[in-house]
Amino acid sequence: MTNAATRESAPLDFVGVDIAQEALEWALHGVRDTHSASNNETGFQALLEALKDRRIGLIVIEATGGLERALAGFLLRHGLPVAVVNPRAAREFARSMGHLAKTDAIDAVALAHLAQTLAAKADQAGVAFVAPSVEVEALQAMVARRVQLLNMRTAEKNRLGGAMRVLHKSIEAVIKTLDKEIAKLERDIDAHLERHFKAQAQCFEAIKSLGPITCATLLAFMPELGTISNARAAKLAGVAPLNRDSGKERGKRHIWGGRRVVRCALHMAVLSAVRFNPVIKAFYERLIAAGKPKKVALTACSHKLLRILNAMARTGQPWNEKFHAVTP
Repeated sequence: MTNAATRESAPLDFVGVDIAQEALEWALHGVRDTHSASNNETGFQALLEALKDRRIGLIVIEATGGLERALAGFLLRHGLPVAVVNPRAAREFARSMGHLAKTDAIDAVALAHLAQTLAAKADQAGVAFVAPSVEVEALQAMVARRVQLLNMRTAEKNRLGGAMRVLHKSIEAVIKTLDKEIAKLERDIDAHLERHFKAQAQCFEAIKSLGPITCATLLAFMPELGTISNARAAKLAGVAPLNRDSGKERGKRHIWGGRRVVRCALHMAVLSAVRFNPVIKAFYERLIAAGKPKKVALTACSHKLLRILNAMARTGQPWNEKFHAVTP
C-alpha cells in the first residue's frame, strides 16, 4: 500500500491552538502532551511541518483580538480546514468537559476536543472559517478603528464635564484632534467603498436610514449577506429570538450572541427607519398597535431590515418599497 493510500485510510486528527501575543500552544485531540511554537512565520511553519503527515479533520483556533488572523490565513493557504471560535463559547465548552483551571496547555487540549465535536456536527453551517478578502479585511480595520476613536472621544467628553478648569484646554485639544481623525477616517471609508464596493454600497444606501457608515459596517462584518439563509443571517447578527423552554415551561425569547458591531449598526439604522422609512415605520407601528413592547418591536424591525438586505444582496435587485412593504 502506498504512503498516500495509507494516509487516506488513517483516522482524522483534530487540532486545538491557543494563541498569545508571542507564542502559540497546540494539541492533538486524544494526545495528552501539548506543543509550543512562536507566534510568527517560523512557528507557523513548525506547526505545519508537525501536521504534514496527518489527516486533519479540523483545526480550531480561539479568536484573540485579531492575533488569530495570521495563523488562520496561513493554514488556509496550505489547504487545512480551520474554525475560529468565540472565546466565551470555547471556555464554556472547556468547563463542560471538566477543564475548570485555565492555562494555555489546558485551553489547547480543550480546543482540540472542541474541534472533534464541531467536525461531527450534522449542520456544518458556520464551522469552517473563510478568510475575508483583502478589501473586506481593510474595511473591517477602518470601521473598527472608527469605533475606537468614537469611544475615545466619548471618554474625553465625559472627562470634560467633571474636570477642573485648568484641564479643559488639554481635553478640548484631544477632542479636536479626535474629530479630525474621525472625519479623515470616514473619508477613507467612503473612498474604499467607492473603489471596491460601489455597486453594493449604492444598492444598500438607497434604503432610507442606511448611511455610508452603516453600509460599510454591514459589508465589512457581514460579507456572507446574499449567500446564506435569513435564519442564519439573523443568528450571525444576533437579532434572532432564541427559545428558553424547558418541559412545559415556555420562557421569553431573547436575542443573544452574534456579531455585536452588526447588531449595533442595525439598531442605530432602525431608530431612524421607524421615523423616516415607510416600510419599516409601518411594520413598527403595526407591532406597537398589537401590544408589543418598543424594544421587541425595534428588534423585530432590525430582523426585517436584515432580511431585506440579505434578499437584495442575493438577487441584486434594488430597493423596492412596494415589494418590501408586503414582505412579512
